[in-house]
Amino acid sequence: MVAAASADHDADLARYEALHSAVPQVVWRMTPQGEVSALVGSLGDTGGGLWHPRRPGPAWMDAVHPKDRDWFAGQWAATARGDALLDAVARIRQAGDPVRYRHIRIIAVPVLRHGELREWIGTVADAEDQWRQQTRDRLLKRASAAASAHDLREAFATTAHAVVPDLVDAFVVFQLRYPEHARPGTEALHATRARRALAPGVPPLPPLADDFTLGPLAKTVVDSRQTKLVTFPPGEPPRALVSGPSADWMAQARATSLAIVPVVLDEQTVALAAAATCLGNPPPDEAELGLLEEVLHSVRDPLRRTLELQSVRHTALVLQRSFLTTPPPVDGAELAAVYQPASTTAEIGGDWYDAIVLPDGAIALSIGDVAGHDLDAATQMTKASSMLRALAYADGPAGPAHTLSRLDHVLQGVSTAPLITALHLVLRPTANHAWSVTLSNAGHPPPLLIPAHGPPNYLHGSPAPDPPLCVAPDVKRRHSTHELTDGDTLLLYTDGLVEVAGADISDGLRHLADQATLACDPDLPLTELVNTLLPPPHDRADDIAVLAFRADSRSPPPQDRNPTKSPPHAESGAGPAR
Repeated sequence: MVAAASADHDADLARYEALHSAVPQVVWRMTPQGEVSALVGSLGDTGGGLWHPRRPGPAWMDAVHPKDRDWFAGQWAATARGDALLDAVARIRQAGDPVRYRHIRIIAVPVLRHGELREWIGTVADAEDQWRQQTRDRLLKRASAAASAHDLREAFATTAHAVVPDLVDAFVVFQLRYPEHARPGTEALHATRARRALAPGVPPLPPLADDFTLGPLAKTVVDSRQTKLVTFPPGEPPRALVSGPSADWMAQARATSLAIVPVVLDEQTVALAAAATCLGNPPPDEAELGLLEEVLHSVRDPLRRTLELQSVRHTALVLQRSFLTTPPPVDGAELAAVYQPASTTAEIGGDWYDAIVLPDGAIALSIGDVAGHDLDAATQMTKASSMLRALAYADGPAGPAHTLSRLDHVLQGVSTAPLITALHLVLRPTANHAWSVTLSNAGHPPPLLIPAHGPPNYLHGSPAPDPPLCVAPDVKRRHSTHELTDGDTLLLYTDGLVEVAGADISDGLRHLADQATLACDPDLPLTELVNTLLPPPHDRADDIAVLAFRADSRSPPPQDRNPTKSPPHAESGAGPAR
């Protein structure tokens, strides 16, 4: 009977061994005393880099990758107590190589007899290919979000967070300031840090100086357009290859490697991705470095589109701002002008403002908005604003309505212009420090009068404004007249100041008037008043142009003013126009 049972046991074991011989794994048994024996396979060199637990304790856990050690130790402790089975994929150091690791799937089952833990049965199998495919799919899915990025910083941020901490501990994208000059032999590579991602525990990166330049290793990558990897002992980076700030930070972060990957678009290196392993963690292996390159390659097309959009936007903004002339100094009055781009960098507005002194000494103010949010809108804006300035100067006493009529006629005659709203007015000084105002409105939001004493009110002039420009031929345009007394402020603005998505424009007009009521103070500098009325930067869905005029008998003569300040833009906030 005993012999039969033994024969059955041997047969079962033979079947079990035959089953597992078809897969590349080791089946092992371990006693509470730490003695390990192989049931299937060999505990020696398997030829495939497979790791096995020769004994419990520090030597076993030391073979686990530092990034996997904490969670793996917790799971193994539960299995060692007999509380749970272990089924995990961890990076295990390969025999004979202190820095090479391989993903191994480890299964361990505690065996209890009569409530007492007697042994563990487990398997060790190679999982490198499976891990690589799963990780590749996961990281590429994360990086695919870069396709919807509005600007380069957002695209680079998406890429950075896709690879940290799965592949590296720190990932920084440096955007070359002058990529067209990044040619072989270039002495210095100036760059800005576009985006970064750091794993938990990695020290923050230091701020960069305005004249920051990349090190020789980065120059080598730019010249060769090939990824470069350097490895070194923890916290001992090669200072001859990297910039001083980078070397200091890597020493603090106990970095062990630095990989620099070029971001090449149309045969031009536009950025460099620097990836580092930190906190004493092992450097990336060839497979991980290849995956990092693949992630960056996958976002090449989204980056190209984003770069093209950024280039168009930059061109449009430069063009637009070149026509946002600084209001002239005026005796007995104060002028302030502000242009604020939308909070999103994906669009460009066609907003403009202008202020000039006419030959007879009167002041002509204009503000307008060209339909569209692209380079064409900015181009049309420059045409319209230039024409209006020239016509206003030439027409002189003819009046704003006549000037807008001529502008409408010319625009429709010489080009296919888009719809344009515009407000044009002429101010002339009168007795007692007052100013007469003659205005004509072509479909533009009405100017807001903020009296020195009394509630703000809109100057509609007539039951409804005239139609915008370029909508119909030979529109008969009208004008209205008003008066500003000493201390009164007239606010001209584009619709970005009063339009809110999903709300009626009347609500925005009412809100602006309420804000002006709260901010109304004759002693408040005009630029501060304008700044108070602007929405927070993150709430700007559209571009905003504001031109403010205040009748002020206390205003110094023009020769006593400083005409050298630039008009404020998004970077500096509202401020006095020069």
